[in-house]
Amino acid sequence: MRYVRFFGGVLLAIPCLAQGIGAQEGNPTTIGDTTLHPIALQDAVKMAQQNAPAAVQARGQIRSAESSVRSAYGQFLPNFNFSMGQSKQGGQRFDNTGKLVAYAAQPWSYSTGVSSQVTLFDGFQNVNNLRARRADVDAAEANDVTQQFSIALAVKTQFANVLAARESEAAAIAQLEQAQQQLVVASAKVRAGAATMSDSLRSVVAVGNAQLALLTASNNVRAASASLTRLVAAPHLVTANPADTLDLSITPVDSVMLAQLAAHGPVVRQAEAQFGSAQASVISSKSTYLPTVSLRFSRSGSGFDKYYGIGEGVLAYGNTWSINLSLPIFNNFSREDQRTRALVGADNAEASLRDARLASQQSIIQLLGALQTAEAQIQINQLSVAAAQEDLRVQQQRYQLGASTLVELLTSQSGLNNARGSLILSRLNYRLARAQIEAIIGRDLQ
Repeated sequence: MRYVRFFGGVLLAIPCLAQGIGAQEGNPTTIGDTTLHPIALQDAVKMAQQNAPAAVQARGQIRSAESSVRSAYGQFLPNFNFSMGQSKQGGQRFDNTGKLVAYAAQPWSYSTGVSSQVTLFDGFQNVNNLRARRADVDAAEANDVTQQFSIALAVKTQFANVLAARESEAAAIAQLEQAQQQLVVASAKVRAGAATMSDSLRSVVAVGNAQLALLTASNNVRAASASLTRLVAAPHLVTANPADTLDLSITPVDSVMLAQLAAHGPVVRQAEAQFGSAQASVISSKSTYLPTVSLRFSRSGSGFDKYYGIGEGVLAYGNTWSINLSLPIFNNFSREDQRTRALVGADNAEASLRDARLASQQSIIQLLGALQTAEAQIQINQLSVAAAQEDLRVQQQRYQLGASTLVELLTSQSGLNNARGSLILSRLNYRLARAQIEAIIGRDLQ
């Protein structure tokens, strides 16, 4: 009788506990007092590409590269300088006889001047530098595209994790409902004497396991949503749109076209731009072996007018024109070091370009295989879920009629849970494979 009273108390507590969890999971989009706001995938990607630190840095790199191009253009223009100052002389000096005498000039003198210089020939160094800076812009823009798709991949991955967690949550709710129904049947059979106390206790354990699975899935939804919020840098907590948890439509892809797109994907284009920049640096390093010719003009004035010649006073002005030619004969191997570094950089960039092309080819082959495998797994797992559901229905009817044991019924229930988990995992793998392919080819799959 003591065990019967204990079991009766458990039976009374289970509905209340299930009702509490059901109330909690009836609103799964809340974390404490903060609501999770559903967001569409495209909106999440757009926000992340705007706010992610990597995206901000990529845009800043473009601005810096464009500023370098503007500076390279400025090297073709003459510079212009203006100066003005005043000085005071005092004390003593030696005269022609060697005696010390006081300064007879006025204590303050004033001067102004302007100067300008332009490079007439620098061994094409400015031209080559401009070409290199333009290549840097191309590389920065290619890096920006790469970062955009890398960020999109991260968002899609986390988005898929949220969807998988929501599917697990829905499966756990179905598992809990079936376990509760099973508990009702087992309790009725125990009261009728058609089943043992073990059947009821096993049913209680099944309900507890279902509640635990539901709690775990809900926590996974909240954790994945928090990670998604960080990626998109939203001002409030966001989660995947529940409408996206519907059955995933599988669309065919052209493997030949994807391989061609991968050969010119964002990563490859970035490596090509970096190789072009390195080649331009090699050409620029040759300019240091050629002479530099520059033209300079200056006009300066000096006198004792404290208004610098603006008023009635005047300053004495003089003009100077000069043409300079400079040819470094030996500069302690600095030119050779610069050229060697440029050649090494070009070799590294060429190797990186070759590896980027091969890596894209390798990745697209692997991901196409993973995508096809996931498609097949989804179809098989869908059939497995349908078969497990039918097997569970038959076992439930047989158990109610006394033609089956609770162990067989629990085995069918476990098989259905495993089939649902496999289906969720295969859908997650399919979403991730598509997102990775999109990141490689640099466009969304339709």
